[in-house]
Amino acid sequence: MTERKGYPSRTAIPPHILDRLNKGREETKSMSECLAMNQSTLIRAILPSVMNPSLGNDLRHADGIVARMRLIGECLQDRPDELAMAATSPVDTARGWASFTVGALPDLVLQERLEMIRPFATDPHFAVREWAWLSVRPHIHAELELALELLVEWTKESDANIRRFASESTRPRGVWSTHIMELRENPAKGLVILDPLKADPSKYVQESVGNWLNDVAKDRPYFVRETLDRWLTESDSDATHAIVEKASKYV
Repeated sequence: MTERKGYPSRTAIPPHILDRLNKGREETKSMSECLAMNQSTLIRAILPSVMNPSLGNDLRHADGIVARMRLIGECLQDRPDELAMAATSPVDTARGWASFTVGALPDLVLQERLEMIRPFATDPHFAVREWAWLSVRPHIHAELELALELLVEWTKESDANIRRFASESTRPRGVWSTHIMELRENPAKGLVILDPLKADPSKYVQESVGNWLNDVAKDRPYFVRETLDRWLTESDSDATHAIVEKASKYV
């Protein structure tokens, strides 16, 4: 049986597919499908004990999907059984809820939090990997110097998903997240992450590195041009050329 392709927009999703997604009967295949799902309906279907009137009201008034994912993740931190079910669920959105619990847990040092997010950062589903970095980005932002020091080690990992996390989680203008003004204003601090990835063979990593520099180019185009020129003198690989092409959008 051929695996179905993801739908590119909310309006393109057939009602019967949306119904299956809302009931946790299959995984999403595109970000449009993630955005179209009803989180309240899904949680009632797969983790009914978690839903209550207060959470339902909060979800109705939440501003955007990240806020809704974060709310559910916060609710799971005091429910270990339901958290375990979510973390191992065949439903990608449920695993995403569990990733946001990692961001919500109190009294963790940053290194512990990053280690706990690893299974979600390497999840086979694209959306769970996005929720993973979004869940801990506020903590990365709050302890940026330490985060960069810790994430340098992630750039050396054999798993491209881990290397990509190091770049994506520190983007100065991260998608659906608060900007890291310190990196917008002083992007050289991020070179400890970017330089080790300048010739990364993974297109997934290349895209992230290119987007990191595109973020910076909106504020510091000369820094990006200088960095790209330096990389081209240090590496003549196809990977570096691909990153340079991606990162030259605004310079």
